[in-house]
Amino acid sequence: MGFAYQFGFIGAGNMGFAIMKGLLKVFAAESVTFYEKDMQRAKEVSAATGAVLAESGFACASSSKYVILAVKPQHLQTAVAEIAGGISAGQVFISIAPGISAADLKGMLGASCRVVRAMPNTPALVGEGMTGVCYDPALFSGGEQETIRSLFESFGKMVLVDEKLIDAVVCVSGSSPAYVYMFMEALADSGVKYGLPRDMAYEMAAQAVLGSAKMLLKTGEHPGRLKDQVCSPGGTTIAAVAALEEHGLRSAVMKACDACYAKCKNIR
Repeated sequence: MGFAYQFGFIGAGNMGFAIMKGLLKVFAAESVTFYEKDMQRAKEVSAATGAVLAESGFACASSSKYVILAVKPQHLQTAVAEIAGGISAGQVFISIAPGISAADLKGMLGASCRVVRAMPNTPALVGEGMTGVCYDPALFSGGEQETIRSLFESFGKMVLVDEKLIDAVVCVSGSSPAYVYMFMEALADSGVKYGLPRDMAYEMAAQAVLGSAKMLLKTGEHPGRLKDQVCSPGGTTIAAVAALEEHGLRSAVMKACDACYAKCKNIR
């Protein structure tokens, strides 16, 4: 059957909006509809994107080929119940909820429904997102697979992963911007401690993280080797690195990822 819209978003919170914003750089606003329960938020998103605001979740889902379930995992069951009567053959359901497996999604939507699991992150808002995606390619046409890739690459990079690895994606990519922001905040606080203006300290910390990330991606070097290149013998940087090791930076980051992974396994 034909659909009035190519994409329909159930939920337009921070992540849903970020995806929509990227998508609209590639696809026309007339091809995108969304439903958001918070009417004030709905009006803001509609004004910012030009996407069509649906009157209900049912109306949004039933009229869209690709349905993006952009709701928190604890709200997913309720959202699916609201659209259940509008599910039809030919649709593709894309969930960004952590901890909800493809089998869980099929249990909610119907065993015959085709589902995609994705774990994006908030840098999608500035076109620098990273998304881990998993689905069974045997269930999708070549054109559908290309549309799925176009969707996620519209706001950054995408990698296909086995579903058994999607929780690891949450740790390393989905949740990690929060860890990086904490690191940048700590760097900036140190700069302020020694006299730098706050705005300048934030800019310097952010640019250092941005530049370091670009060096890693562009050179393909091991991060340890890049770190070694900054550490002169007997110098300031190696003194700082030694202090980070003493106070357990690596261990703290890995423990954070352990906690994130455990939560993914027990999300509800």
